[in-house]
Amino acid sequence: MAITIDSPATVEPASLRIERDPRGVRRINGNRTRINWWATALIAVCAITVLVPLYFAVITALKTPDQLGGTGFELPTGFHWQNFVDAWTLTRFPQALLNTALITVGAVVLTLLTNSLVAYAIARNLHKPFFKGVYFYLLSAIFIPFPIIMLPVVKETALFGLDNQVGLILLYAVFGLSLNVFIYVAFIKSIPIELEEAAYTDGATTWRVYWQIIFPLLTPMNATVGILTCVWAWNDFILPLVVLSDPAARTLQLSQFVFQGQFNTNYSAAFASYLMAMAPLLIVYIFAQRWVISGVMRGSIK
Repeated sequence: MAITIDSPATVEPASLRIERDPRGVRRINGNRTRINWWATALIAVCAITVLVPLYFAVITALKTPDQLGGTGFELPTGFHWQNFVDAWTLTRFPQALLNTALITVGAVVLTLLTNSLVAYAIARNLHKPFFKGVYFYLLSAIFIPFPIIMLPVVKETALFGLDNQVGLILLYAVFGLSLNVFIYVAFIKSIPIELEEAAYTDGATTWRVYWQIIFPLLTPMNATVGILTCVWAWNDFILPLVVLSDPAARTLQLSQFVFQGQFNTNYSAAFASYLMAMAPLLIVYIFAQRWVISGVMRGSIK
């Protein structure tokens, strides 16, 4: 007796029927579900906390200094695009953008390569007292405020000639080590060690096992760590302020400090520069969000 099994491509999926009633009850294929209004309200409040400041920044950037009175939420009488031209000129935007991009890309690449390697060594040897001590030592650094170590860091970077973009990239990789190791170790421990043992049996070295087996599996965590490091390095103000000694190497955040004078502040041009500095990071997120979400989904399915 022959048994035929339809392939997945020939099986028709069940139709999805969604019905609603005035009481907020939903029925999906006949199953009753209820909308969680508390979660919906919380999401709406969180969205408002982001949209309201963004609205305020946009309309302020399009106003003249004479229109900045009142509550600040009034629409401008006309779009004053000269603010963006002034911001472009005063901040030397192309040079500052290039400096910020170089530092951010360098920090992300160095962080992913080094922090994941340190976390792999700790995760696979966490049963040993030395590596366990190193792990908890790195975690304890999360609770140390940066102002406490700021002065020694400034002196050391100047002493070793690292008061430049290279030193700043190294500091981002080092200061992010504590949180990143915590993220990586938890994920690496969920990877079956049998994969590595099979590779060792075939004669692979530890370096080859890491770069060809473990590192590709870290894609979801690499996406998470990369996003966190990118946002931190792009928006950081205090670390470039205390480390960089060359005015030509200043980042966008340092360049925007030019709008604050001793007696007044050019808010219109300042907010225009804030939007210009935010735009590249927003564009990167728009193009990378699908890759990030797919990486997270692969990590949740694994």
